[in-house]
Amino acid sequence: MRRQRIEGQQGQPLNEQNLQKLVETIPAFLWRARPDGEIDYVNRRLLEFLGSPLEEIVGWGWTEKVHPDDIAFKKQTWLSNLKTLGSHSANCRFRGSDGSYRWFDVRGEPLRDRDGVVQNWYGVLVDIDSQKNAEEAAHQSELKLREIIDTVPSMLWSASPDGQPTHINQWVCNYSGLHLENFLDLGWKAFIHPEDFPATVQAFYHSIQTGETYEIVHRLRRADGQYRWHHARGEPLRDGQRRIIQWYGSAVDIDDGKKAENELRATQAQLARASQAAAVAELSASIAHEINQPLAGIVTSAEACQTWLTGDSPNLARARGSIERIIRDGNAAADIIRHIRALFKQTAPTKARLQINEVIEEVRRLAQDELNRRSVSIELELTRSLPPVPADRIQIQQVLMNLIRNGAEAMQDASHMVKRLIIRSQCTAESVVVEVCDYGPGLTNSEKIFEPFYSTKQDGVGIGLAISRSIVQAHGGMLRVRDNQPQGVIFSFSLPLQDTLDDPRL
Repeated sequence: MRRQRIEGQQGQPLNEQNLQKLVETIPAFLWRARPDGEIDYVNRRLLEFLGSPLEEIVGWGWTEKVHPDDIAFKKQTWLSNLKTLGSHSANCRFRGSDGSYRWFDVRGEPLRDRDGVVQNWYGVLVDIDSQKNAEEAAHQSELKLREIIDTVPSMLWSASPDGQPTHINQWVCNYSGLHLENFLDLGWKAFIHPEDFPATVQAFYHSIQTGETYEIVHRLRRADGQYRWHHARGEPLRDGQRRIIQWYGSAVDIDDGKKAENELRATQAQLARASQAAAVAELSASIAHEINQPLAGIVTSAEACQTWLTGDSPNLARARGSIERIIRDGNAAADIIRHIRALFKQTAPTKARLQINEVIEEVRRLAQDELNRRSVSIELELTRSLPPVPADRIQIQQVLMNLIRNGAEAMQDASHMVKRLIIRSQCTAESVVVEVCDYGPGLTNSEKIFEPFYSTKQDGVGIGLAISRSIVQAHGGMLRVRDNQPQGVIFSFSLPLQDTLDDPRL
């Protein structure tokens, strides 16, 4: 075979002297080792960096320049490569002439003869200190960010675009006693209160499908089995093309505030009942005072009439005068009663065309907090595209609120019962019908419940259903009650599609 000649610039052959100059001039740290791994040469640039003569580096002297924390790894890797005769690569720190350490990627390859026997090792040190420092800074930044995420007094989470959990912070783990794998594939169902799960999963996957903000208030299970109220919220992270690449969210504990809010409502309700009782007492005293005078006059006149008629010679003229006074005072008492009735008589409802489903949705939102406090769930079974009805929105809301509250109170003390309300809407040929179904203990006397001041509740006043029936009747409809199956009652009221009472424009 012809021996190939290596030529340099201008066609001059690269002899050993020229190769030596090239190795010493090239801007890189070069080294050479014998087959047994002992270094026998490093170039001038590497010696200048290390600040030591060659005799201190050759053999295993170079190990004195390696950082103490890296020397074991470096030697183990080097010796392992010597056995396997494979390429050598190891990252370690070398001390420079100024005493500071810099990171290098140490690489080496074996030079073999035709029989595959290693003649020498040749390698290079690549300065990666800036890269390492950048990686360390990024790592420290990530650790600091993770520490912040795990320390924030709030439960933080992230999820993939399809809703699969990808991360939960330490606060979630500590609170729930669970780990990320427990939340995968809808495993977070065990974390949500069973009564709140249907609304939660509906809201969450609605946001996943639409990209809208996720927000809900629900109860989350603590590791000890207790539930606390939390306000959960999630927002999507989008790329430049507005595609969702990740969801990030949080859940903030609002249980103490929720309890304080419920206690405030309870206090307000007690105050309202006390005010009602005081008003009724004051009204009763006022009515008694107003009626007492004509009644006392009637009694006095009757006694006088009796006197004038029972003597030996009855005085008919005087008796007639007494009877006239009795009639006068009786009429005065009747006028007082008529005045009181007029005072409480409802004015004619202000009607407008209402979509009854919208009114039901409004009342459900208004009653939701009270239902949550009573641990009562509510379900809507509404017939869509119902025709509008002429009605007073405020009064119909009053009827619905009263029926919902009655149903919730009926189920409050029965822990074994299903605490659920169902509201249905449907249409007949002449009216729209709304039903409110509960699963309480039912009624013992369905005929008397609409009578004023009749109540099955210990602290009930007994006027709510009476007022509700009056409102519905004033709209030309009917309020009825029947048994529910397997338990409870169903209140239903109808509102006519056409106003038969007055305004033809409705």
